[in-house]
Amino acid sequence: MNAAAFARRAALLVGATAVLVLSGGLAWAAVNDYSSRDIVPPGVSVAGTDLSGMTAADARVVIEKAVSDPVKRPVEVTASGKTFTFDPAGAVTVDTQAMLDEAMAPRRSAPFVARLRADLADGVLPAEVTPRYSVDATAMATFLEKVRNQTDTKPKDASVTGETGKLVVTHAKNGKKLDVASAQKAIETAFAADKVFSDASRKVEVDVKTLRPKVSDNDLGHTIIVSRSGKTLTLYDGVKVEKKYQCAVGTPQFPTPLGHWEIVNKQYMPAWYNPGSAWAKSMPKVIPPGPSNPLGTRALALNASGVLIHGTTKDYSIGTAASHGCMRMHMWDVEDLFPRVEVGTQVYIVP
Repeated sequence: MNAAAFARRAALLVGATAVLVLSGGLAWAAVNDYSSRDIVPPGVSVAGTDLSGMTAADARVVIEKAVSDPVKRPVEVTASGKTFTFDPAGAVTVDTQAMLDEAMAPRRSAPFVARLRADLADGVLPAEVTPRYSVDATAMATFLEKVRNQTDTKPKDASVTGETGKLVVTHAKNGKKLDVASAQKAIETAFAADKVFSDASRKVEVDVKTLRPKVSDNDLGHTIIVSRSGKTLTLYDGVKVEKKYQCAVGTPQFPTPLGHWEIVNKQYMPAWYNPGSAWAKSMPKVIPPGPSNPLGTRALALNASGVLIHGTTKDYSIGTAASHGCMRMHMWDVEDLFPRVEVGTQVYIVP
């Protein structure tokens, strides 16, 4: 055999051997790659927890704990100074299967050459699995309804009453209303990944709106309390006494009516019209404004039929029970009272 032929044969033998070795290596690599298809490749983690080399079953357990434990920590919610706890245990769903699929994806989805290169090198196909979880909207709504029931209050209007003879004041009070949409958004923010997987405490303060009353203490206006026994008329401005006057009230036969009334009409220089009562039989049908008018120069009609607060020329009767149900005042006093009050002013006549 000549040298040239020997060289060709040797080259063929070396090539065949190389092909055989390479084919065996590839076959080994293919077998190794197949056997690793259900093993999490190196470099894969979730929520800071390394899953490298785990079987699918082991990885499932670790993923569940790595994500569920942090995301299901209670959230402390503060609303209007009150503290509530939102427990995610029954409200949060963790999608373990989706995260497991993502953990396996680097090996399953990478081309064979890339997987082979990774196996021959450091074996690392780095990937960070995205934590997957959701908050149940119904559970959130139920929780916020509980918060709302304990925070919401209606505003209270200021009011006064004088049935007891003293002014009793109900002061105005603000109401509160939970901003449900804002509160939901704030709590959902607590489930952002940077909040869930940090060491920071899970605390949320939600907005509670202030509801103003329609009638404040400053809107109370005037109130009149007439004491039949004291023969006095007291004018209140809000909760303060503005002026106190002496007056005459009805006789026992024609008593000034007790109760809660209001001024329904204001008369400047009023005319007197005969009511047709027995005591007025001898009087004219109408007495026009002037010095002889029994109503004086000013009259305030109540919604009690035929009852007025008015002036009189019979100053001697002031402080006594002398009228036919009306409240008489000195002329100068009724003229002082007249511009201070409006139609609608509350009048309480007490014993």
